[in-house]
Amino acid sequence: MNVIVAVDENWAIGKDGEQLRYISADLKRFKALTMGHPVILGRKTMATFPGGRPLKGRRNLILSRTLEEAPEGGEVYRELDGLLDAAPEDAFVVGGASVYRALLDRCDTAYVTKLHAAFPADCWFPDLDADPAWEVAEEEKPQEEDGLVYHYVTYRRKR
Repeated sequence: MNVIVAVDENWAIGKDGEQLRYISADLKRFKALTMGHPVILGRKTMATFPGGRPLKGRRNLILSRTLEEAPEGGEVYRELDGLLDAAPEDAFVVGGASVYRALLDRCDTAYVTKLHAAFPADCWFPDLDADPAWEVAEEEKPQEEDGLVYHYVTYRRKR
């Protein structure tokens, strides 16, 4: 499985149920990488999507103990084991924090957008730079949008 996430310089990922910043180019990259692949997410992450609905063009596997019924275009799994049985190898874990924590150990590739700033936050992603199980496979040059500098880093789990 893969994981895709945007983090600030402290590996923060969100505050009050929202991403720290939305970057147009990063949203396009997210779509390009995940289109045609299953995405694994939590109920709160789905609420941040357009219309609060599952993403189009992707199988949406939603891990939630509280979601009453599956929204159109989504599949709800109440337990991690059931979700893992249903999730193919090419799935992308797209958040939020608790879903990342539950599934990071099962991922082999991490697509990380690093924001060159620190933001107020209430949830974080594990620091892959400090984790000996991960190594940088590819790192792109910094870019800038609306005064925010960021760059893309692809990590691979060490064998």
